[in-house]
Amino acid sequence: MMAELLSGKPIALKIKEELRRELARIPGKPKLVAVQIGKDKTSDLYLSKQKKEAMLLGIDHDVLTLSPSVSQEEAIRAIKGLNEDAGVTSIILEMPVPKIIDAKSLICAIDPIKDAECMHPANIGRILFGDEAIGPCTPMAVMELIKSSGADLYGKEAVCIGHSDIVGKPLALMLLNKFATTSICHIATAERGMLKDYVNRAEVLVVAVGKPALIKGSWIKKGAIVVDVGINKEGDKIVGDVEFEEASKRASFITPVPGGVGPLTTAMLMKNIVYLFKRQREKQ
Repeated sequence: MMAELLSGKPIALKIKEELRRELARIPGKPKLVAVQIGKDKTSDLYLSKQKKEAMLLGIDHDVLTLSPSVSQEEAIRAIKGLNEDAGVTSIILEMPVPKIIDAKSLICAIDPIKDAECMHPANIGRILFGDEAIGPCTPMAVMELIKSSGADLYGKEAVCIGHSDIVGKPLALMLLNKFATTSICHIATAERGMLKDYVNRAEVLVVAVGKPALIKGSWIKKGAIVVDVGINKEGDKIVGDVEFEEASKRASFITPVPGGVGPLTTAMLMKNIVYLFKRQREKQ
């Protein structure tokens, strides 16, 4: 029996419709400013999609493009200027940034109440305390997809492959908050030849590495929930980090790539923007 698909599109549409209704009840409009340092084709494509989604919800969207030769101090000054601008309600730092720039310092310069991606240490710390009103967009999308499967995470063995700051680490905290028995795998796990063992026992498997077919379908535990965050170009196709066809024969639920996590990640960004806007209105 083939796995049931966990599609992000219908969930994303529902969330955006709720946000649209919510914004209709609040005076004023949120405004997102994306800070881009230099030009990057992938970043430009993401910005274009971001702007389209924002405008459909009635959220103003602007891009502050800084020179690729901008200094760290100048970039921080620009972000602090946005912090002080009452008309700007959310800020996002577009990746990648030039190698001479320390992205973490720039993220820390964003006012936590305007941090649309929820990557400021103060916002990550809220997750540690179990406050998930907002959170990093991709982990929030993953949790929403798992929820849509109807699974109760309590006591389930959950495995995250990949320990990035934007996906693996915050996602592990969210899974722990649901009392999942959570493991994180990374390069050292693979080097010790232990990756297959962890995947074999995962009742909930989330993979976010960026390497096509890293996880073999035959490794998947029967009945597992598989969320594939990977987006990789292979020839003229977009594929995930998991061998989809083989994994589908063993999993109970699996996300397609594309169409799984991606659409929901953007919806979660919009949800964060609306939440921050509401909090700022309450403080006025």
